[in-house]
Amino acid sequence: MANMDEALVQLLANTQLSAEEPRKQAEAELVHARVNPEFPLALVRIGSHSAPSVEIRQSSLSYLRRFIEENWSPEGTDGVHIPIPEQNKDYLRHAVLALVLNDENERKVKVAASYVVSKIAMVDFPSQWPELLPTVLAAMPSGSDAQLHGALRILQDLVEESLSDEQFFSVARDIIKACYDVAINESRKETHRALAVLVFRGCFDLMDIVKDDHKKEVKSFAEEVLSGWLPFLEQVIKLPLPPVADGAHNAVWYGPIALKVQVVKTLIKIKTVFPTLLLPQSPAFFAATWEELVRLQGPYDELFIEADAQGRLEDIDGLPYTLDFLVLDEIDFLNQCIRAPPVQKQLEAEINAHAAAHNTPWVLDLMKLIVSYSRITQEEEGLWDIDVSLYLSEETSVTSNYTARTASGDVLIKMGEWLNQRAIEGLFAYTKTLFANGGADWRSQESALYLFNAIMSDFQECNKQIPDEMANAYLELVNYAVNRLDEPILRARGYLVAGTLSQSYQPVIGLLDPAIKAMTEEDSELVQVSCVKAVEGFIKAGVPADRQVPIIMAIQGFLEAKDLTELEDADDLLVTLLDTLRGAITMDIRIAIQPESKALDLLFLIAKHGATNFQVNGIVTEAFEEIVEALTDQNSYTALCTKVLPSIMGAFDVAHVTNDDPLIEMAAELLSLLVEYGSEPLPPFFVASTLPKLNTVLMSSTEGSILRPGAQAVKYMLMHDHQQVFAWQDADGRSGLEVCLLIIDRLLGPLVQDNAASEVGGLAAELVEKAGQERLGPFLPQLLQAVAARLDTAQAAPFIQSLILVFARLSLSGAQDVVNFLSDIQINGQSGLQVVISKWLENSINFAGYDEIRQNVIALSKLYSLNDPRLTQTQVKGDLVVSNANAGRIMTRSRAKQSEFNDQFQGYHHVEVSNSHSSQDPDTYTIIPASLKILKVLVEELLSASGVKAASSMAAAAAAGFADEDEDITDDGWEDEPGEILDLSLGSTKADLMGWLDNVVSRQRDDETQAYLTDFFMRAARENIAGFQEWFEMLTEDEKTKLHELAGQ
Repeated sequence: MANMDEALVQLLANTQLSAEEPRKQAEAELVHARVNPEFPLALVRIGSHSAPSVEIRQSSLSYLRRFIEENWSPEGTDGVHIPIPEQNKDYLRHAVLALVLNDENERKVKVAASYVVSKIAMVDFPSQWPELLPTVLAAMPSGSDAQLHGALRILQDLVEESLSDEQFFSVARDIIKACYDVAINESRKETHRALAVLVFRGCFDLMDIVKDDHKKEVKSFAEEVLSGWLPFLEQVIKLPLPPVADGAHNAVWYGPIALKVQVVKTLIKIKTVFPTLLLPQSPAFFAATWEELVRLQGPYDELFIEADAQGRLEDIDGLPYTLDFLVLDEIDFLNQCIRAPPVQKQLEAEINAHAAAHNTPWVLDLMKLIVSYSRITQEEEGLWDIDVSLYLSEETSVTSNYTARTASGDVLIKMGEWLNQRAIEGLFAYTKTLFANGGADWRSQESALYLFNAIMSDFQECNKQIPDEMANAYLELVNYAVNRLDEPILRARGYLVAGTLSQSYQPVIGLLDPAIKAMTEEDSELVQVSCVKAVEGFIKAGVPADRQVPIIMAIQGFLEAKDLTELEDADDLLVTLLDTLRGAITMDIRIAIQPESKALDLLFLIAKHGATNFQVNGIVTEAFEEIVEALTDQNSYTALCTKVLPSIMGAFDVAHVTNDDPLIEMAAELLSLLVEYGSEPLPPFFVASTLPKLNTVLMSSTEGSILRPGAQAVKYMLMHDHQQVFAWQDADGRSGLEVCLLIIDRLLGPLVQDNAASEVGGLAAELVEKAGQERLGPFLPQLLQAVAARLDTAQAAPFIQSLILVFARLSLSGAQDVVNFLSDIQINGQSGLQVVISKWLENSINFAGYDEIRQNVIALSKLYSLNDPRLTQTQVKGDLVVSNANAGRIMTRSRAKQSEFNDQFQGYHHVEVSNSHSSQDPDTYTIIPASLKILKVLVEELLSASGVKAASSMAAAAAAGFADEDEDITDDGWEDEPGEILDLSLGSTKADLMGWLDNVVSRQRDDETQAYLTDFFMRAARENIAGFQEWFEMLTEDEKTKLHELAGQ
């Protein structure tokens, strides 16, 4: 090895040391070495040489990949670009490709090298590297296993990372044919065949990107390809796993399972992208998958139910190869197949041939199958014993750990959507056999009850009922389960089912008292938390009022028995406790202010330990808002403040000592809610108890999540009791008015970002309104000039609206004073009137909030009515200048994408496109007088207030949807709702998620604003206010038409 190679090997080795100083020194020296033209060449030589360790070779290739990402192309680099000479690029291309395709059998090195190839290919293929793909494809038919693995890794990276859609379709046939030849070749390793199937699956993501715009061509190509692939995919599913000796499952099944998993994932992908192409074969795939799952019950039981075999394993290529992965994917695919009309037709015929669904063999067989796969594994049992939050996460369906158990529950839920009550009858028919005469093992019994809970919850969400006879039968099973003293998981399940069933069957309420008792007296923590969750269900069903206090006391007892520091990471347990506590409080909110009640103390205790959790924050603030909103009379509100202010303000102290920003955020949010619904006047101690600490936070924090609710809290204090605010003095003798001015001054300053200061406008407007010119004196013009200056630089829409509303509210009673003031000040060399009015009129139509919109509309109408020549002389943005190419045309999402694809598909023989594609110029606007712009804005607001704009927006969206439809493409025939299964890897899914924002209607009908604007325009026309007739002639034809329609009403 050359000297530089040896030096780099040593540096790379040092970067893997545990000692910090030599590691950082080595990293710094590698950064300095990057400027040497030999640096990337040395890295590829190290990666290609067999002498260094695998870890060093991987590290060298990783550094090479990052170097290439940053420097191969000068475009889009953020840092300093290091040019790579063309001869070095040529050397690197050949060297790294040779490394991936050589006969060495070191997969980790091959994987690292293939990433480098893909990064180069993203820039150079095909123009600068035309031989890449032919070289890779040529190595596949007769290459060694090592060469084949390297070639497949390159293909995978090319398809997933490098190829554009145009490039893909020019080589798609060759790539898919090469992968097919490997996949069907039984002499090749199953892992390599699995990789070939994985690459084939990746091709569907690229097809999905363009299929909306070229449906016929892409679908025709996919149909041709699948004619050969589908029989092979079915054959792989049908092929049983080879027999194994004890304990040798992973070694023997590694390859076969890896192949089967990729096959099933590919079928799911095909069904997602081209549903109709899989529909005719759906019965065959359904039968094959069911048969496979039946065969796998025994091995699955042996590995995961009776033993604790390691699952969820993937190899270096990202191929899942353990049985749990295969079972999960096959249950998922079975769930999709069962919704195909050909499958449902066949199964429905069998049901009709029998007296009832629960007498139909396939129904009972399916229930047996999903009950088997829903049993708790040894791993789950062990994890739940350590952390009950993991158990609760399954119950609340927020777990990311999607397992065979949850997938089986999904199967039953879909059965319920199809067969309705008959699905529960079928489940009960099989469940009875598990509980009869002592029954089966507890895992099967728990599994059957888990599935009932899943389908029952879905029925309740859909407002479906089950007969009382069936509910009573399940109540007997629940009573059996909750009395199994030696089987805590079965007991826990029994209580959970009771909580759900109580919402549909009142007699279950008899289990409420045992559940409350078990929350504190049960030995098993799993049973305790299950009862906490169950009691929430009982509360939803309606429980006697005298149970409110025992439930709250039980929650208190549960918490007192815990080490509360351990709860900080137990998110799901905190959420469960909060949900039940919130339900108990809302039974009679007056309990919150009872002197002996600990309800609010418990709420704040849980909030304190879960402040970093978004869901906990949301539940606490919603629960607290419900409490405050219900206790707004003077006596109740005073009692509430007496109860909660020590805890809320104490949180500011604790958070300040511990630097706990999330706790301050929650305290500020709760304080803001408390003041928002405050009595008028506020309790006499309120301002003195809150404003000192609130002022400290607002004058020191830069976090928007603290500053926004903090500023709101001060604003609400002024709204409800400004006299108390102004009368208060801080420790330095400053009045409440001065303190408010200092807070506003800081929030308007340059150190606070727009989003963080978005509530300052409301605070300033409230202060100006309540203090008046007499109190503010010389501070008023200073304050308004500061607002105007910050408005000039503001970018965030909520912040802009907040600042504009300061002037809007002043204009309601003093429009002429506002114009005079703005005309007299200068902001960055411009007239204050020019700065404020321009920003005001440009952003008015984006205002949010009924009151804010109404205030703005009235303020603008008063400004217009002044007929002040200074407004007429102020020039602002008018109408958007629309290009001829887009005039009068609905721009749908697919048309927008079409404009991008037109250039890409020029000359591609499978797709015919229009040659008319022009790039859009930047938006340009007319320049018009401010008075005319005000009228234009008010016409727009009239349309919004009347609901016309909302209706037209929906009509445009519908028209766009019809414009996107291809008349030759019909319904896919599957029984799932559009978008029911989101494949986030699909380009179309991402586009649709983003596209939802396109059709959001932000304004709804507002009769009060409509009435005001109608009267304004009628008077303006009748009295020719401010020269209305002349301005009217300058409106667009659409604007004139709307006003003519108004006059004719």
